[in-house]
Amino acid sequence: MKNIRLEIADRIATVTLARPPVNALDAETFREITQVFKALGQSREASVVVFTAEGERLFCAGVDLKDSVRRHARELAGDDTTVDLLDPGVVPRDCFNAVLDCPLPVIAAVNGKAIGAGVALVASCDIIVASTAAQFSLPEIKAGVLGGARHLQRLVGPYKTRKMFFTGEFVDAQEFYRLGAIEAVVPPDQLMATAYTLARQIAQMSPIGLRLAKESMNRAEDLPLKDGYRVEQDYTGRVTRYADSAEASDAYRNKREPHWSWK
Repeated sequence: MKNIRLEIADRIATVTLARPPVNALDAETFREITQVFKALGQSREASVVVFTAEGERLFCAGVDLKDSVRRHARELAGDDTTVDLLDPGVVPRDCFNAVLDCPLPVIAAVNGKAIGAGVALVASCDIIVASTAAQFSLPEIKAGVLGGARHLQRLVGPYKTRKMFFTGEFVDAQEFYRLGAIEAVVPPDQLMATAYTLARQIAQMSPIGLRLAKESMNRAEDLPLKDGYRVEQDYTGRVTRYADSAEASDAYRNKREPHWSWK
């Protein structure tokens, strides 16, 4: 891939956005992110993903405006982008959904500013750790476009989202931590170590259990309490059909390390 790097070690996949100078997202990069997260979901090599970006100043500067203008003007690029003529928003939408729906838990390691679509990428992850250099902004209204507010609501709630969206202001990682969106804010040189410590903890769990747990939470997230809990109960019925469920229970009772079989 041109703009995305993928490394897998010790059941931890590291996905790195690398499109200098500012990690802006064009159609090609959106498609590469979609491809890599779908592939990880179809593979048994990893149990958890760390999603980060190259550099220290920017996690992602948002959508590449030149490419966005092309898509919304219904102009074809050199590759096969016929779909852009019909629905110019499908490419970023598919990308965010691929991260959100990836069967593996995804940890965002935010190394710098996340702007516009960069915020949507972060909000599509399951857990967020950030460096003290990280900031978040949805400046769409300043650029004459819209989008991303619903993703931001997952992080900071509706009222903070409205203020950020109407003003385009930058908000630092410490404020997102105060609002409960971020798990930890650490110095830049500790960011990846912090993400990997959390990833190793998650990677010890049953790979089947992790996948069904994420799917159940995704399905229940926007449901009323009673309906959401019923969905979770149904998933309990599903996970207990696997041998790994019995192995988890036995290992927990006997205080030993579990041995997962994918059965």
